[in-house]
This record gives sequence, C-alpha cells and structure tokens, in this order.
Amino acid sequence: QLVESGGGLVPPGGSLRLSCATSGFSADYYVIGWFRQAPGKEREGVSCFDTHDGHKYYRDSVKGRFTISRDFAKNIVYLQMNNLKPEDTAVYYCAADYRPWCYDPMPRGYDYWGQGTQVIVSS
Repeated sequence: QLVESGGGLVPPGGSLRLSCATSGFSADYYVIGWFRQAPGKEREGVSCFDTHDGHKYYRDSVKGRFTISRDFAKNIVYLQMNNLKPEDTAVYYCAADYRPWCYDPMPRGYDYWGQGTQVIVSS
C-alpha cells in the first residue's frame, strides 16, 4: 500500500515536501518512483529510488531542485521540491515495483500506485 501526502498550493519559488508511506512490501528490494500528471498531459516520471543499490534518478527539468530520499525506519519515501515553478503543477503519484525500473525514461508500468496528491504552483 502506498499513501501520498504533502501536496498543496505554493507560490513560484516555494517548497513542498511530498511523503509516500509504504507498507506491505515483503521484499527488501524494490523501486519507488514519483510520477506526475498535469491536466491534458501524459503521466511522466519525475524521480525514482532503487532501494537495492541506492541509485537515484531525476528528470532533467527537476535536477537541482527536487531530492528523493527514504526514511528506512519509518518506511517513508520523500520528494523534497524546492524552487517550484508553475510548470510543476500536477497531481503527483508515488509508485513501487519489484523490478529494477529506475532509469531514464522511467517506465510507467509500475505495479503499485498511490492515490495521488495535488501540487499547485501559482501566485
């Protein structure tokens, strides 16, 4: 099960931290990905984290602004988003898969998905 939280309305240049609480994953190895979908656009991969080897990926448009991290004790994966831009406005989803699907471009066929959290960047 995946449950996102932390979305909201922020002005351009602001910050948000999204959380993805994970539970029920029996294997130590899995990949967590963050995706987003803006109105009228296809869902796109934003960032992912491979718990097996610690590999992280970011799409070019968020490099240097977004950071993915994991709290092992709490089983939460975070997406820290700084210097937000209006084009970051979207519903953000976390997803998980046991396959090593953390690379460019991020596959969209992850097996497990959260319900999504809305992020609006607007003045």
